Amino acid sequence: MKAILQRIRKIAQWGLALFFGTTILSVVVLKFLPVYYTPLMFIRLFQLDEMKLSHTWVTLDEMSPSMPLAVMASEDAKFPDHWGFDFEAIQYAAKRNKEHPEKNRLGASTISQQTAKNVFLWPGRSWVRKGLEAYFTVLIEVFWSKERIMEVYLNSIEMGPGIYGVQAVAEEHFGCDAKDLTPNQCALIAATLPNPRRFSSKEPSRYMKKRQRQIRANMRYVKPLEK
Repeated sequence: MKAILQRIRKIAQWGLALFFGTTILSVVVLKFLPVYYTPLMFIRLFQLDEMKLSHTWVTLDEMSPSMPLAVMASEDAKFPDHWGFDFEAIQYAAKRNKEHPEKNRLGASTISQQTAKNVFLWPGRSWVRKGLEAYFTVLIEVFWSKERIMEVYLNSIEMGPGIYGVQAVAEEHFGCDAKDLTPNQCALIAATLPNPRRFSSKEPSRYMKKRQRQIRANMRYVKPLEK
């Protein structure tokens, strides 16, 4: 019995070492390499009525400078300053969801958390996935710069059915390159991010145009990323 327990312990130790080694290595490698594909992209291929995957990697310098400001104004205004988690937003969302369970659940994921989820994990709400999301969020905050997190986020985020990243949505919805997007167009793209399969930057509803104006106004108060 003692020998069996020792063997189980040894296997567990090797398993943990392999897990930490491979995950840390993958984060370090992707600090330097473009992220061309993510698990979400392949999962969505089989969920959409039309199999489509439109994605072109571009650097942060090849994007409109208004695009990072727009997504921070919409999704995570404290992104330049926090270490991956906005605890005030988490507490507020938990309180609001508890007091108003009949309303749509309010999320509090930061851009760092969304990047960790999009690049390394799968969609879902299980505690295991949320735990792994927190783990990868810490890793990318440790090994990547804020500029790198934003660059990967803006290249991997879903921006329409089968459309991933700012270059793809710029081409398909506005007929231009990512660097030529106007501040208003960036605000409109950011307005769709809570649910890009429901909301469209190509054919925006009245609600989308209202959100666009709100984001555009908030962009002037967002702290730019330091290079």
